[in-house]
Amino acid sequence: MRDDPLVIGLVIRARNGDQQAWDALVERYAPLVWSICRRYQLSHADAKDVSQNVWLRLVDQLGSLRDPAAIPGWLATTTQRECIRAVRAANNPRLAALAPEVEDIPDVATGMAEQELLIAERDAALREAFSDLPPCCQQLIALLIEDPPVPYAQISAKLGIPVGTIGPSRGRCLNRLRRHPAIAALMDTEGHTDS
Repeated sequence: MRDDPLVIGLVIRARNGDQQAWDALVERYAPLVWSICRRYQLSHADAKDVSQNVWLRLVDQLGSLRDPAAIPGWLATTTQRECIRAVRAANNPRLAALAPEVEDIPDVATGMAEQELLIAERDAALREAFSDLPPCCQQLIALLIEDPPVPYAQISAKLGIPVGTIGPSRGRCLNRLRRHPAIAALMDTEGHTDS
């Protein structure tokens, strides 16, 4: 992932003023930024402010990033620092002036940032693949993953299918999900990093 040529190309193009490349970077990494904001349990308004500050900082720093492939770690670290500032400001507005101390936080979160990115990419691929399933598969999977679990009898009644077909139908739907290009690409990537 650190040497992803697509990311490197997007960063280089964005540095040169390519608006589409910038939009692609934001689309690709916005889930990472939002997931970190959620971890800090920020209000929606604070999370939006943090996100905006992170992207503004990236605009300022884009030309000076030494390693374009390191952008996920840079974004994660910057988002964490902005979240800490937001939490401090919410808890005690007078402490917000001390926020520059946050810059002294050691960058031990790079591994965590890459993990957050992997989770965000996995979730995006899963949402894309799920939305391409036929409605009957979407309904069946949605019922099967509810918490607390829905009994097969209720699923049968709700979908109008025999109880005995729920398991085989689930298997076919999951196989279809696994074969979706977004999921297949993600599984190929994970397979390459493990070997």
